[in-house]
Amino acid sequence: MASENLPWILILFLAISSSVSPRIEAIGVNWGTAASHPLPPSKVVELLKSNGITKVKLFDTNPEVLESLSGSNIDVTVGVPNSMLRSLNSSFKVAQSWVHDNLARYFSDGLRIEYIAIGDEPFNHVYGDQFFPFVVGAAENIQTALTKAKLAGRVKLVVPCSFDAFQSESGLPSKGHFRADVNRTMSELLKFLTKHQSPFFVNISPFLSYHNNKNISLDFALFKETARPHKDSRRTYKNSFDLSYDTLVSALSSAGSDKMDIVIGQIGWPTDGAASATSSNAQVFMKKFLEHLHSRSGTPLRPKEPPIETYILSLLDEDNRSIATGNFERYWGVFTFDGQAKYQLDLGQGSRKLVNAQNVQYLSSKWCVVNNNQNLSNATTRALEACSAADCSALSPGASCFNLSWPGNISYALNSYYQQHDQRADSCDFGGLGLITTVDPSVGTCRFIVQLRTSSSASFFISHWRISAATILLWLVGGGF
Repeated sequence: MASENLPWILILFLAISSSVSPRIEAIGVNWGTAASHPLPPSKVVELLKSNGITKVKLFDTNPEVLESLSGSNIDVTVGVPNSMLRSLNSSFKVAQSWVHDNLARYFSDGLRIEYIAIGDEPFNHVYGDQFFPFVVGAAENIQTALTKAKLAGRVKLVVPCSFDAFQSESGLPSKGHFRADVNRTMSELLKFLTKHQSPFFVNISPFLSYHNNKNISLDFALFKETARPHKDSRRTYKNSFDLSYDTLVSALSSAGSDKMDIVIGQIGWPTDGAASATSSNAQVFMKKFLEHLHSRSGTPLRPKEPPIETYILSLLDEDNRSIATGNFERYWGVFTFDGQAKYQLDLGQGSRKLVNAQNVQYLSSKWCVVNNNQNLSNATTRALEACSAADCSALSPGASCFNLSWPGNISYALNSYYQQHDQRADSCDFGGLGLITTVDPSVGTCRFIVQLRTSSSASFFISHWRISAATILLWLVGGGF
């Protein structure tokens, strides 16, 4: 009887299977630690788990972070810094030591390492040829070290590729190709990835495409139906993401890797530091983008083939992140620096709202502001001094504190310095100009922060905060010091 019914069972199974959409790969997040006062790693892991996030991408191998992720059942991507690529390329012993020190001991502790990212955008044009010539050699040495450590079957090597490593002069995705200066290395990398069945990691930024390209409208970047579509022969592009993605697809095809799996290593929308960097725009972008992924519609060149994994940039704001590209770089977080949701988004928690970080420990509820009873003739000079060693990016044109009137913007600068220096009394002196208050001076959307109480607060270095004179001038003119 069972054997006679088997064909019907198979037919029924196939019918059910064909009516169910293929499983959507989990959405992960980037967890950067470029913060002067970071949330304790244990708190961040709680934040990940409470919001149903099962994949996380790191930029290094911070021991405290890796230990906190051990046994969490979260898939982890660890990063090799660009500064190590040359030595890893030239020495197998260095690669072997790196694998031993940064990976081997964590596997036995229950850490689920999925990928090792070789470098952080080493092909980015701003670096010239500082890093990318050493990528493949470093990857090969680490791969050999993994094999010797009997870990090669448990983790794959990938290389995060910046979206400027491929281009199309005409703006047509079908004409996409890799930059001429990286072509040879990219060809070697693609052969390595194919050999080891690793995906191509790419960072795509519709925000930067809009911010830097007059031909990309805000509506087009935000997936809005009102956006004017872009035509490429018979193909129609309704959003910036598909345009960039298919430019990469064409570049891979031109390089002989048209079937390679793609992972989005970074994608997001900042919420401050520029006029278009707002929480409302970020929410629209992220909602529309995730709907696009879950629809499995794919892109014109890869219909019904969305990226196999996607990592949101970023989990948290990072006030030590470089602002060479723009002041918005410190505000990519879905959550604020202290783990509070900026807007609502389904990252895996279903219909529930995002869960904030719990039991966060802050410094005292105190702020540093301008003492209006003092001579304010040198207030601008003092504010510039404060901003050169603190974070004043929210004062930049179009940002959340841009409209603060004088001397409110001076107070913002003084408070930023005061909080970054752990509210030490002498850090609110400024030649008698500063005054410590327990009255919150925040105005509207401009938040005067109170920093986190962390064990690493004392290790803060002013050198991390030095910025260019041009940036300070931007704040001077834009913020109206």
